[in-house]
Amino acid sequence: MASLQQPSISLQSKLLPSSQLTRALPSLNLSFSATFPSLKLTTSRPLHGGAKMSATAASSYATALADVAKSNNSLDTTSSDVEKVEKVFSDTQVLDFFTNPTVDILKKRQVLDEIVKSSELQPHTANFLNILVDAKRIDLIKEIAKEFEMVYNKLTDTELAVVSSVVPLESQHLAQIAKQVQKLTGAKNVRIKTKIDPSLVAGFTIRYGSSGSKLIDMSVKKQLEEIAAQLEVGDIQLAV
Repeated sequence: MASLQQPSISLQSKLLPSSQLTRALPSLNLSFSATFPSLKLTTSRPLHGGAKMSATAASSYATALADVAKSNNSLDTTSSDVEKVEKVFSDTQVLDFFTNPTVDILKKRQVLDEIVKSSELQPHTANFLNILVDAKRIDLIKEIAKEFEMVYNKLTDTELAVVSSVVPLESQHLAQIAKQVQKLTGAKNVRIKTKIDPSLVAGFTIRYGSSGSKLIDMSVKKQLEEIAAQLEVGDIQLAV
């Protein structure tokens, strides 16, 4: 049976008031090297050299996190953690705070500690975030989240399908889509992510396969484009 994942729950993160930020944190006493032995060398200094090296670093970090999660049988929970973290750091205010070199490391750890508590992250996920902050690699968090998703999908034989629609689809419709994608791909599991795209006019599209290379287009926009091409009248403009 295809496993269906509902869209990620929206999380809100707030930076602490400056009066609280200035309060020094006690030592966290986190055993990073024990939890992530393979990261000891790679995090000794920041990586440089452009997008290619950054992508390689993100892949290494994501693989290390997946290895830890797999070793303690928490792949699914860690995947949920990564989604929460990605949501939090999609806030530019949060990302700018942690990537700002003028902000004291103690202040960053204090805010990170609050994020860990409010998001109910696992200890190894919290340790991982502290590693990124200490190594000045927290700027890679979005890339790491994407890489982790690919590693997770491979380890669990999961096919990711991104469903775009004008309005949110009912759960039973998403379940039907998941079953159809499973039938097409033969994957053990199908994971559904949803996106809202008003330009589709109506209907929906499904992207799956490697990097979303395969497309099922059931949108009215596609039908209008086909009609316009047949009539050779160009794009059809709909009256509002």
